[in-house]
Amino acid sequence: MGHDLWLSLFGFLVGMFGTLIGAGGGFILMPVLLLLYPHDSPETITSISLSVTFANAFSGTMAYARMKRIHYTYGLIFAAAAIPGAISGALVTYYVHRRTFDFIFAILLIIASVILFLKTPMGRGSDAHRSVQLSPRYFRLGILISAAVGFVSSFLGIGGGIIHVPALAGILGFPVHIATATSHFILAIVTFAGVMVHIITGTFQHGIVRAIFLAFGVLFGAQAGALFSSKVEARIIIRLLAVALALVGIRLLLLSLNEF
Repeated sequence: MGHDLWLSLFGFLVGMFGTLIGAGGGFILMPVLLLLYPHDSPETITSISLSVTFANAFSGTMAYARMKRIHYTYGLIFAAAAIPGAISGALVTYYVHRRTFDFIFAILLIIASVILFLKTPMGRGSDAHRSVQLSPRYFRLGILISAAVGFVSSFLGIGGGIIHVPALAGILGFPVHIATATSHFILAIVTFAGVMVHIITGTFQHGIVRAIFLAFGVLFGAQAGALFSSKVEARIIIRLLAVALALVGIRLLLLSLNEF
C-alpha cells in the first residue's frame, strides 16, 4: 500500500508539470515506469502510461476550458487526424522487444530536447487570447503532423504533447499558451483511443491497479499545473520541457545500452 501511495504522489507531480507544459506528462511517466518495472512488457507499460496521460489530459482540459484557452476547431480536426495512428501505434507495441523499445524511446527523447534547445518555439506572440487562423498550407501540415504524432505517441505511451506543443507553437504559429491548452484537448481524445485498444486487447488489466493510483494523483496535479501556467513565461515552459526530455532520455539510453 505504501508503494501505491507513492505512485499517487508521483502522479500529482507528473500531472502538475505535464499540464504546465501541455505535454500530458507521459514523457516523464514512461521512462520512470520502464525503470520501476523492468520485467513488464512494452504493451503493459504503455497501457498504464496512456491511461494516466488520459486522466491528466482530461483534467487539464477542464481547467484550460475554464480559462478559454483551447482552440476547439483545430483541436478536433488534429485529434481526428491523430486517432488512426494512435490505434495502430498501440497495436504495434505487441511486436517490439522491450530492449529495443527502451532504446528507441531514449533516442527520440534526446533528439526532441536538442531541437527545443536549438530553437525555442515562441509562436507569433504570447497573447493567449489572440485568434488563430491557419493558411491552407499550414492547415494541411498540421494534419500531417498530427497523424504522425498519433502513431509515435501511442506506440511510446507518451501521449504526444512533447511533439504537439512545439509543432503548434514553433511551426504553425500558435501562441504558446494556446498551444499548451489545445495540445491537452487533443491529448484527451487521442489517448482515450489508445487506451481503448489496450482495454479491448486485454493488456490494460495487468496494470490497472497502478494506473488507478497514478491517475488519482494526476487529476489533482493537472489542476495545479493549469493554475501555474498563467504565471510562467512561455520561453521558460519550453525550456523546462527540453531539460526534462534530455534528463530522462540520457538516463534511459544508458540503461538500455547496458542491456545489449
